[in-house]
Amino acid sequence: MKKFGIICGGFSSEFDISVKSARNILKNFPDAYDAYLIYLQRDGWFIEVNGIKLSLNSIDFTFNNGVDKIDAVIVYIHGDPGENGKIQAYLDMIGLPYVNSGPLASQLSFDKWYCNEFLRGFGYNVAKSMYFSDAREVGDVEQMIEELGLPIFVKPCDSGSSYGIAKVKEVGQLSAAIEDAFAEGESVILESFLDGVEVTCGAYRTSEGIQTLPLTEIVSENDFFDYEAKYQGLSEEITPARISENSTIQVQKITKEIYQLLNLRSIARIDFILVGGIPFVIEVNTTPGFSDESIVPKMLSSASISTKGFWTEIIGAELDQ
Repeated sequence: MKKFGIICGGFSSEFDISVKSARNILKNFPDAYDAYLIYLQRDGWFIEVNGIKLSLNSIDFTFNNGVDKIDAVIVYIHGDPGENGKIQAYLDMIGLPYVNSGPLASQLSFDKWYCNEFLRGFGYNVAKSMYFSDAREVGDVEQMIEELGLPIFVKPCDSGSSYGIAKVKEVGQLSAAIEDAFAEGESVILESFLDGVEVTCGAYRTSEGIQTLPLTEIVSENDFFDYEAKYQGLSEEITPARISENSTIQVQKITKEIYQLLNLRSIARIDFILVGGIPFVIEVNTTPGFSDESIVPKMLSSASISTKGFWTEIIGAELDQ
């Protein structure tokens, strides 16, 4: 029986959310494997065995004084250093198999600006935007508003969390919103507002090819789908989405195309705004939330797919077992 590690924690603001996702995966892990939570923290690597945290040798992924060894892993860190591909690059170096998207796909999809510009180059619709890699580059806010209009979304480009995101409705709010975004990431994107229906589509790969899940429509009680709406129940997530069959088919088709174009692996979730029935890509998530409150488990439930069966198919496809 192979030993699987589910790597969680990390260095971002979503440490606790990552642990919740990982615990839910562990609870529903395929019976054919022994599975363990592996915590990456600032002070080292640890593995949870029978409720006790033990040190993990990060060179060969052994524990119990070298008696036991992890054979393969799932990286489920939201944000740095998992969602951005750093851990995957390290795992490639030490030769430890994992089921996630690789370093390049993870890094590209993680950065909201580069990913959307990449997709724009292939003809996909994305919001009009502006990019800043340094807070000192930020110039005349009046000119930004003239170019993008109001409201404007301000987001850290290189953060996997919902922290630092703001919807700016007035000129006087923009500078503070940009400052808050730079507190969460090293670069910031300003996006024009897309007025439409927000939907998201999950995709994953099995031995039979790329599969899509039922779409979820997101209706936030807040001004947009921010941290509170996402994690504190201040949103209505309707699965399947209340859109036409043609729009559903179109979004699922684009999701499959982007999944293949970015060379993604395992589960991914792509968010869209439908503007007059036309899908605009918001962002690509290679490590979508997987707690009981998260969207993907609800998609699986709507499709009558068991979580154990889901991960069994993913492991089989990604590790060629």
